[in-house]
Amino acid sequence: MMSPVGSFESLMAAIQGGADAVYFGVGKLNMRSRSSVNFTLENLTEISDICRQHSIRSYLTLNTVVYDEEMTEIDAIIEAARINKIDAIIASDFSIMEKVNAAGIELHISTQCNISNAGAVRYFSRMADVMVLSRELNLNQVASIVNSIEKEQIKGPSGNLIKIEIFAHGALCMAVSGKCYISLDNYNHSANRGACYQTCRRGYVVKDKESDLELEIDNEYIMSPKDLCTIGFLDKILGAGVSVLKLEGRGRSPEYVKTVTACYKEAIESYQAGNYTEEKIAEWNHRLKQVFNRGFWDGYYLGQKLGEWNNRYGSVATKEKLYIGKVNNYYSKLKVAEIKIESHDLQTGDEVVISGNTTGVYEAVISEIRVDLQSTTIAKKGEVCSIPVTTEIRRGDKLYKLVEKKVNG
Repeated sequence: MMSPVGSFESLMAAIQGGADAVYFGVGKLNMRSRSSVNFTLENLTEISDICRQHSIRSYLTLNTVVYDEEMTEIDAIIEAARINKIDAIIASDFSIMEKVNAAGIELHISTQCNISNAGAVRYFSRMADVMVLSRELNLNQVASIVNSIEKEQIKGPSGNLIKIEIFAHGALCMAVSGKCYISLDNYNHSANRGACYQTCRRGYVVKDKESDLELEIDNEYIMSPKDLCTIGFLDKILGAGVSVLKLEGRGRSPEYVKTVTACYKEAIESYQAGNYTEEKIAEWNHRLKQVFNRGFWDGYYLGQKLGEWNNRYGSVATKEKLYIGKVNNYYSKLKVAEIKIESHDLQTGDEVVISGNTTGVYEAVISEIRVDLQSTTIAKKGEVCSIPVTTEIRRGDKLYKLVEKKVNG
C-alpha cells in the first residue's frame, strides 16, 4: 500500500497509518507541483533516512510532461535520487524512463501512460517492474492482465514478475487517466505539468447565445467526479491479483493521510486474516467520511459505464478543523503539553489533532485542562493551558479542534 506525501507532517502521518511505501514530488516537475507544498532536492536525504528508519519504501514522482530545456534539471533530480537511495521513480516520459534505467534506479510506470492491456505491459517490462494501470479499467480487465503476466511469465528488469498497481482511493479526474487540457485552455496552466486550476470542479450553466437564456444543469457539478473509494470491495481488487494499492492525496492534510492509510491497512490485514466483514467496512467508511472527500463512488472497477458527479463544490467531510493554538512546551516526564490558545476556546471533551513535521498526527479527546496549575473545563483565547498527552509532541506543533461540519444543500 502506497500513501501520498506532500509534507513532512504527511510523511510521519503515513508512517503512523501503516504505509508500506510513500510517494512524493520535488520541485515543479511532478503532477502535484501546484497543489502540495512539495519537497526540494535538499530534503531527499532526510526523507530517505526517515523511510529507511521505519522500513518503508520511498518513491519519487517525475511524471509530468517535460521539455528539452528541463533535461538538466531532470538529470539533477535523478542523480540526487540515486545518491540518496530513493527506492523508485514513477515516470511517464520515455526519455525520463531511459535516464532512470541508466542510473540503475527502479522504475514504475505512471498511470499517465494509460496502460490498458497485456501487450502494453509486455512492452514496458523491458524498463519497469511496477506499472499503474489505466483508471478506466474494470476488475475483469485488470484480472485478465494479471493472468497474462503470470501465464507468460512477464518479468521486469529485476527478474521478478511485473507487479500491477491501481488507484484505490481519492480524487478522480474527468479526463482519461488524468490527461486533461481544460486548465491549460482556460488559464494557460497545464494539468499535465502539475498546475491544474481545478476548472472541472466548478459549477456551470448552459447559455443560449441568441436569447441569452441560461439553464442550470441539475444543480450538479457535471465535470467533477466524486472521489474513488474501494474499501467496500477490496477483497475483489486483491482477488484480481493487484499487488499495490495507490492512495491519492498529496495535496491533502496530514490527518487525511493518516486516516485513509490506516483504514486501508486495516482492510488489507482483515482480508488476509479472513475477517473482512460488512461491519468493518461500515466503520471504515464512517472514518473515511470524516476527512476530505467529495462523496464516494466505486469508479469503473465494478463495470459502471458513467461517472458519478458532485452536487456541491468542495469537500463533504463530516468533520472540519478549527485552529486553536501552538505547543509552547512538552514535559516528557509528566507527559503534559503546554498550549498557547490563539483562536477559539478549548474545552474538556473536545476532540483534537496535534500535528507537526516530526510529530505527524496525534489524535485525542481532551480529558483534563489546567490554567495556572488550576484544573478547569475551558481554556480561553489568549490563555496558556496544559493538557495530558500520551505520546511525544514538539514545540511549535499546531493544535486543532475537530468539529462536526455543517454542509449546506
